[in-house]
Amino acid sequence: MSPSLRQYWDLTKPRVVALIVFTALVGMFLAIDGLPTAKQALRGALGFLGIWLAASSAAAINQLLDSRIDAKMARTSWRPLVQGQVKPWQALAFALALAALSMTILAVWVNVITAWLTFASLIGYAVIYTVFLKRATPQNIVIGGIAGAAPPLLGWATMTGMQGEWDWPHALLLVLIIFVWTPPHFWALAIFRRDDYARALVPMLPVTHGVTYTRWQILFYTVLLVEVTVLPVVFGMSGLFYLGGALVLGSVFLWYAWRLLNPPDEFFAMRVFNYSIVYLMALFAFLLVDHWLMPWLQPAAPALMEFVPQ
Repeated sequence: MSPSLRQYWDLTKPRVVALIVFTALVGMFLAIDGLPTAKQALRGALGFLGIWLAASSAAAINQLLDSRIDAKMARTSWRPLVQGQVKPWQALAFALALAALSMTILAVWVNVITAWLTFASLIGYAVIYTVFLKRATPQNIVIGGIAGAAPPLLGWATMTGMQGEWDWPHALLLVLIIFVWTPPHFWALAIFRRDDYARALVPMLPVTHGVTYTRWQILFYTVLLVEVTVLPVVFGMSGLFYLGGALVLGSVFLWYAWRLLNPPDEFFAMRVFNYSIVYLMALFAFLLVDHWLMPWLQPAAPALMEFVPQ
């Protein structure tokens, strides 16, 4: 019996990929001034499709390589490969087809730099993280987070080819935000699922160093995250609207991280995990809205200064 479309769809980890492509989309909009022209919109749509296909391919390869681990974990035991609904060769063929289509779209209709960066990100997550880092070190999610943090850079490269003076610094600020966000996000889940990881012999931080140590690491990275999210304002990339949103979101995240040191119940770690997803989406939404607001606010600044006592 052939796998259904739903089973192939589940191979792509659609909810995870949705967050990835959202940050890539924001990266595209931040790379240009105002709303896109028709030509930019077409390039952005093709870039979006190519990045989405590459992320889906990486997710399918991850499931293929992790199928034995997934079978031992309650969180992943339902996946199509574990249940035998998709055969390994079918998953591999599907993933390679998505990757080939992604690279063709990006290299031919977007630009070569985006294709290369996307390919490097795919290999970083699907091979280097999944095959080596995940099984080798409790810092797996920190080091491997570099690949997972790349989508805004890919979106930015889609629109500019990384040829502008501020392309690399500004795009890498977005990468840095996701890179620092990843440990508190994932370690909160790892605390809740630590028995799964121990059973699967995956050296996640709560398994190797204990829950208390991991909770302090989450607080440390959350403090660092709040500091990092101010950098777009420091470098003139964003304004006060974004700053206000970032500080409010960060304050709530800090409260969650502090409360996690002495949580009210075992499920609180999952509430931290769930908030971290909302946090990242809202933060990037603030970046985007602020980017669109800045051209409107700048002409009004001199007039507003008239009301400020000299």
